[in-house]
Amino acid sequence: MIGRRAFISLLGGAAAWPFDAHAQNLERMRRIGVLLGLATTDPEAQSRVTALEIALRELGWVKGRNLSIEYRWPGDGSTVRDHASELLALAPDVILANSTPVTAALLEQSRGVPIVFTQVIDPIGQGFVANLAHPGGNLTGLTSFEFSVGTKWLELLKQVAPQLTRVLLVFNPKSAPFADLFLRPIEVAAPRLSVTPIRGTVQETADVGRMFDLVAREPNGGVIVLPDISMTNYREAIVALAGRHRIPAVYPFRYFAVSGGLMSYGTNLTEVSTRAASYLDRILKGEKPGALPVQAPSKYELVINFNTARALGIDVPPTLLALADEVIE
Repeated sequence: MIGRRAFISLLGGAAAWPFDAHAQNLERMRRIGVLLGLATTDPEAQSRVTALEIALRELGWVKGRNLSIEYRWPGDGSTVRDHASELLALAPDVILANSTPVTAALLEQSRGVPIVFTQVIDPIGQGFVANLAHPGGNLTGLTSFEFSVGTKWLELLKQVAPQLTRVLLVFNPKSAPFADLFLRPIEVAAPRLSVTPIRGTVQETADVGRMFDLVAREPNGGVIVLPDISMTNYREAIVALAGRHRIPAVYPFRYFAVSGGLMSYGTNLTEVSTRAASYLDRILKGEKPGALPVQAPSKYELVINFNTARALGIDVPPTLLALADEVIE
């Protein structure tokens, strides 16, 4: 026999059990692995970390409460493959992979852990996904560019440097195996703009100096830097040499212009971090990465460093300044 008051108390407690269990489940610690192809000390790396963590917090994932984030930084000198192995050994619930080489290294070692990639170009051609709408497998993510943007880079360079007759196309074939997809549209458009394109491969920092010596031998040269994690890690040297040789250059991301590059035209990486966080959130809540479509860029931004333009003696057309999303002065 049980008293009426005790029975009601017991009944009330039983009714709360499912809600208590649900609350505890929501607060269960989950683990995200993040593999960035940058050095820890790189301000751009820290900017991406901040944007990602803010976006995750807005979705209810708070470090130390219900979320643990393990970062690895191949840009510090260790190999991408070693860092990929370390992260996979931690058995994270999902991994955020930044860049094509990073994603490839993870897939070499696991086809089981969910992966969200960012700044990957040509994921179908690289064999990462079956198709963009239905990736299949264990990964999905965000692509960085449409390949026709190469023509836009060339047109922008010609607008700020009408005398341009030669343009050096800078990339690392090892970290940018997709380079031809950008180079072909540039090479097709070049005759229309009276420009001769020159492919310049860079595989280590020393190659950057040789490439700029090559383009500086004759007047009216310019540079287009392709979206490539190697170029991101070499950007201080690239920007410095462009300034020293007084060569106009266009870059794929804002942080090149912030570092002193003449101008950039590319995806908004803060927005990319926010969109990547939404995919991490959905996977942590039970959705399969292979069922989430690969997202194309939703916005490109034009950034012009007006101080650099002045230092190079370039008069940026007012019409171009009016189109810029940001002018650095």
